[in-house]
Amino acid sequence: MHDLLDTMRRLRAPDGCPWDQEQTHRSLRPYLLEEAAEAADAISAGDLAELRAELGDVLLQVAFHSVIAEDAGEFTYQDVERGIVEKLVRRHPHVFGAVQVTGAEDVVNNWQSIKAQERGGKSRSAADTVPRALGALAREQQAQKLGGRDKGSKFVVNEALKGAANNEAGIAQVLSAVVAWARSCGIDPEVALRAHTDAQLRALDAPADD
Repeated sequence: MHDLLDTMRRLRAPDGCPWDQEQTHRSLRPYLLEEAAEAADAISAGDLAELRAELGDVLLQVAFHSVIAEDAGEFTYQDVERGIVEKLVRRHPHVFGAVQVTGAEDVVNNWQSIKAQERGGKSRSAADTVPRALGALAREQQAQKLGGRDKGSKFVVNEALKGAANNEAGIAQVLSAVVAWARSCGIDPEVALRAHTDAQLRALDAPADD
């Protein structure tokens, strides 16, 4: 990581790269999202060589933002690393402390409880809890979980289709029902649709039969 940080500092230096010098936290937002999505695609494809490369690109974004913040006197990469290590230790008392758990559900419950304590018992608004940068299906899935909505079914989807108007609101209603159905099947709707779209694009790229 030191080599990567030193490389970014060189690129951002006065005699470095003009493009890298101009970047800000805000200007880099699309790249952060893009690199994370490409890493997710590599996982879906089972391509470990590509995943290794994409994780490097994700790590580059961490270094880039850290060096920008370092230049502005805001924080350093060491602050970022220290913060996440402290959080992991604090939120895993069953590993680093004396708390006993019986399974993954206890771990999640403890995580949420500790997270609330860290905020002084103050709860975040729903809008702040679900990132706007997530894909629409992923945001809907998180919103449903946050709101305690029951998981759906194919029957509910069919009923939603029957009653949906041919407009934006009607389509959104059906999509919401589909997300709930996907949750009931243990399927991430965002990942499922991405895989479907990828298959369609590969079919378009396939050579046509003579």
